[in-house]
Order: sequence, then structure tokens, then C-alpha cells
Amino acid sequence: MALDFLILYEHVVREYESILLLKAELARRGYTVELRQLLDRKKLKYFTLKKPKVLVSSCMYDDEAINSHVYNNIGVCNKVVNLHWEQMLSDTQEEGTWFNFGGNAKKCVQTCWGKRTQQRLVAHGMQEKNCPVTGAVMMDFLRPEFRGYFKDKAALCREHGLDPDKKLMLYISSFGYASMTEQEVKELSDMAGEDFTGFAGTNRTSMEQTLAWFDQYLAGHPEVQLVYRRHPSEWNSPALEALAQKRPNFRVIFADSVKQWIVAADQIFIWMSTAIAEVYFAGKSCRILRPVPIEHEYDPVIYKGADHITDYAAFAAAADAPDSAPFPIAKEVIEGYFDRSDTPAYVRMADLLEDVYKNPPRDQPFSPPFRPHFNLLKFCALIGVHMMYAVKFDPARLAGVAPGFADMASRIYGYIEKAHISKEEARAMEEKIARFVG
Repeated sequence: MALDFLILYEHVVREYESILLLKAELARRGYTVELRQLLDRKKLKYFTLKKPKVLVSSCMYDDEAINSHVYNNIGVCNKVVNLHWEQMLSDTQEEGTWFNFGGNAKKCVQTCWGKRTQQRLVAHGMQEKNCPVTGAVMMDFLRPEFRGYFKDKAALCREHGLDPDKKLMLYISSFGYASMTEQEVKELSDMAGEDFTGFAGTNRTSMEQTLAWFDQYLAGHPEVQLVYRRHPSEWNSPALEALAQKRPNFRVIFADSVKQWIVAADQIFIWMSTAIAEVYFAGKSCRILRPVPIEHEYDPVIYKGADHITDYAAFAAAADAPDSAPFPIAKEVIEGYFDRSDTPAYVRMADLLEDVYKNPPRDQPFSPPFRPHFNLLKFCALIGVHMMYAVKFDPARLAGVAPGFADMASRIYGYIEKAHISKEEARAMEEKIARFVG
């Protein structure tokens, strides 16, 4: 029996909660839905008896993405909807070709969180029918209808050994490059064809000065506890470990979602994370800490014209003040990128998917000159690496006898490991979301 919708995801932290919500709504309407990670083993059933009517992707920038995410997962399919998870860009990225889609990717349905993104895509050659505004599904969890979805401050603090009676300050970090060595930055730059050396330096300097501000402030305010929500790439940071050992009221915590911490926090500080939109939709304010300027080509355009704190005195004054400051980004800017509606975004997105399902394709992503090709090597490699992952055999151990294979397999193994979610975790999340859909 054919499948109605197959939803592909890349990052668990970024996407999984939202696509579970979307799946629940579609299932409530009577559709069959399955979720797959981009690097899951390819299943022959999706090419044959269980071929999906609609493929819902996590990204879809060019012909190669159509080939990889659509053709190599289910074969030819002209009903392709992209959830389009990377919409908060810098001004340079907004004007570049990559994020405005190339080739037949313009013939896929590229969903937009807000009207500003839709206007940009239309200006770069997309037809409006292929870039509808749906709102951002991840913001729905912050709507009044989801009250009770997140733990309150007391429960969250008790879970993490914090004092619920003390002021809880939250810092949302984005220092992904600060922990990289010069060699790692060089390798990333070579791979991307862009020199990240300067931005990596900005990361390091900004992080160093921000931590110095926290150190100084927390030394004189033992009644305050600060939770540092690290970026996923900050997994190896001696500076964070050192400050956590030095100041008992400084904690580095990655568990729970950033939305959960935003909801519970008494006061919020941020550098350049796009989670600032979640702060806004949670009905809270925050302060932007910028010890040094950020290069415009990396700074999300949503921050343009925002109020920044640039020195310790201003930070200390803000930390001492009640959390009643005006939001640092203008309402029309935030809501231009994240459309606000009386109808939840997951319902609007499900309406769109239902329309795509019921009607003829809006366009023809598989039309010439695009020529799809099946990647047999990747098909086989995924089977092998998943077998290795199942028995926890790291392919890096084969570097001495097959360095080329070990390098390729290790990268795939790392992505699989990073994207893993257990059946128990997935079931618990699904059951939790089900209580709010119906």
C-alpha cells in the first residue's frame, strides 16, 4: 500500500520535534506518514509498494539535492515540498545564489516562514506558487495552545541541580568556531570554498570576553545562577570547563531544548543565535551581547539594526535590571521573517501538504535538463556503515589498512551517531505531542 507522506530530516535537535507535530496533524486527518533520517539505509519498499505520494525534505538547494534526497530515496516524484530549515541568513547569503535555489530546485515547493523570505525568493526567480508562506512550525510550541508542554522553572531546576528560588539567567551561545583548531578551520574553509579564519577569530574573542564578563559578574552575585546553553559544535571547550569549576553558579547544560530553557529563564542573553525568534514568540525579551563586532557576511540579517551591549558595565547594569527591556529587534522585522497568524503553522503546513497531495504537481522538478542518477556506492556504503554502527565498530580503526574507506566511512558514521534517536525517546516525544493535537 502506497505511503502518503515521507518526511526526511537531518538534525534531531533542529527538526524532530516539529516534524512529529506535523506528522500527528497529518495522521489526525487520516494520512499515512513516516519519518526517515537523510542517512538512514535506503529501503526498496519506498521505490515500489510503499512509494510516497509526497516527499517532504529538510533542504533542497539544487539538482544534486533533488537527486540525493528524492531520487535516491524514492525514485521519481514531482510532488516535493521542502521544509526549508535554513532561512535565517546573513545579507551576503541572502544575495548569493545557493540559498535562493538553483536548477530544478526552483520547481519544488519551498516553504517560507515569513513574507520577507518569500519576497526574496520571488525576486530571485521563483514563482510565488512554489514558495508559499506557512509560518514556522517550531514556534507553535510557544503558542498558548501548548501551555503545559514545557516544564516550569521549578521542575527544570530540580532536574538539573539548580535552585528554583534563585534568579535563573540563560545565555544562548553560537560559538561554534571557537573550539576549532586552526587546521580544522582551514579544512572547513577549503571544503566550503570560503575563508572562515576571520570569523573564527571573532568567535574566539567574543567568547573569551563574554566569559570574562560572566566571571566578573557571578563573582559578586552568588545569588544568581547562569546556565550557558552551548552550541552543538562547542563539545570541546576548556574555557567553559574552567569557568564551571571556578564559579559554582555557572553551569554548562545542553540537555533539554533551547525553547525549554527560554520558557523557564528569568533573564536571557544571546550573541547571534536565530533562537532570538523563539525568545520573541515565548513573549520574553533578551539582551544581545556583542563584545566585538560581527562581520556582516556572517551576522543573521534579522539582527540588522538591533540594540547591542558592547561592554561589561552595560552588561552588569542589564543583568541587575528587571527583565522588562523592550525587545531588541523591531516587531515588523521579526514578524516579517516569522509570520504570525491565528492559525498555528503546523496546521497551515498540513493544509499545504494536503493541497499538494490532492492536486496535480505544481511544477515538474524532474523535467529536463535535469538527469537523475542512482548512487549505488552510497546505497551500499550506508548498509555497511549502519551495520558497523549497530555493533559499535568505528571505521576509523581501519585507517591503517584502508585509509580512503576509513575516512569516508568515519564521516558517515559520525553523522549517523549524531542523528541517532532511540525508539524509546521518539515514542516519548510522540506521545507528549499527541496530547496537544486533536
